[in-house]
Amino acid sequence: MPLILGGFIESRAIRGAIMGLDNLLAVLLIPIIGAWSDKVETRIGKRLPFLVVGMPIAALFFILIPYGAAVSFWMLITIDIIFLLAMTLFRAPVIALMPDHTPTDKRSSANGVINFMGGIGAIISLFGLSLLYDWDRTYPFLAAGLLLLLTFILLFITVDHNPPYSGSTAVDLEETKVSHSFITDFRQLTKPEFKGPLLILLAIFVYFIGYAGVEALFTVYAVEYLNMKESAAGVTLGFFSLAFVLFAIPAGILGNKWGKLPLMRVGLMLQPIFFISIPLLPFFVSHFPILNEVVWLQIILFSGGITSALVNVQAYPLVADLGGKDKIGFFTGLYYLFSMAAAIIAPSLLGLMMDLFTHPALFYSSAISFVIAFYLLRKGSRHIR
Repeated sequence: MPLILGGFIESRAIRGAIMGLDNLLAVLLIPIIGAWSDKVETRIGKRLPFLVVGMPIAALFFILIPYGAAVSFWMLITIDIIFLLAMTLFRAPVIALMPDHTPTDKRSSANGVINFMGGIGAIISLFGLSLLYDWDRTYPFLAAGLLLLLTFILLFITVDHNPPYSGSTAVDLEETKVSHSFITDFRQLTKPEFKGPLLILLAIFVYFIGYAGVEALFTVYAVEYLNMKESAAGVTLGFFSLAFVLFAIPAGILGNKWGKLPLMRVGLMLQPIFFISIPLLPFFVSHFPILNEVVWLQIILFSGGITSALVNVQAYPLVADLGGKDKIGFFTGLYYLFSMAAAIIAPSLLGLMMDLFTHPALFYSSAISFVIAFYLLRKGSRHIR
């Protein structure tokens, strides 16, 4: 999408702002739709009506994105906004299907499976669908849209329309707690006793700026600065996601053994080193031509994926622990509020750095965010009992 937008908009900051639109819609609308789906009663249940409307529309308009780009910029934006609204319509209801069908004591395991499968989906997208871009740039959108439509059909056929655990599950979901935590409880963070948790949340916010910004704009860097093919850029970014999926479970085990904070500090110390080295690759390869630049880039991104797993896997459990048993929901909402807010501004902010200081600024800015996050995390941990 940022490459398609590049045909109309030169500024990486504006392209990044458009890329952050889906996260803005998520923060504003998902809590409302999640609560709405809790109250709906139809003959096909509470959640499926939102899927019936949202998923086919999202599939259709995702397929139409490259065709809209061939017509005009405003046609592209209109199609993109309709697609994002359709995605937002069914996101909370489809997530609520898991607790609707799963007893309370099994939901953590079920959520782990969902996250793992999401990672597998990201790998298939980056390694598989990216290759279709070389044949025709409409093919990845067509394939993904048809997969989404197939997913809808399978869900509609297989899920119980009146699941056994369908109570008020949507209000227990992390995504639906964002607005409640922000509106009713955010002021608590200004109290002195919440100084440590606030600093830790700020650390996570700053970290996600660097993380989400690179995810959104790496293909722009690779295609426009390194002159890589669009498909090769997607495949190369896939090494980052691949490492994250492979090391997510080991990172969780290490976090249980060594502690969440120490492991996050290790990740935040190593991540800037890997990212700073990426803009230096042309110099390194010219003097030490052991491997070509793309292979080195893939190795570094794979290493960066490992260190990002050390941070990401521990981040939510750490924040949830801050509230004890009585405030898990409150801190869960704050975690998603801070991480989603970072995802909203990250593509635009790092895109602006690329506009002002050329493409390598993407990785330098990201590295700086990790250093600041390390400082905030270390300072915040000193105030946690």
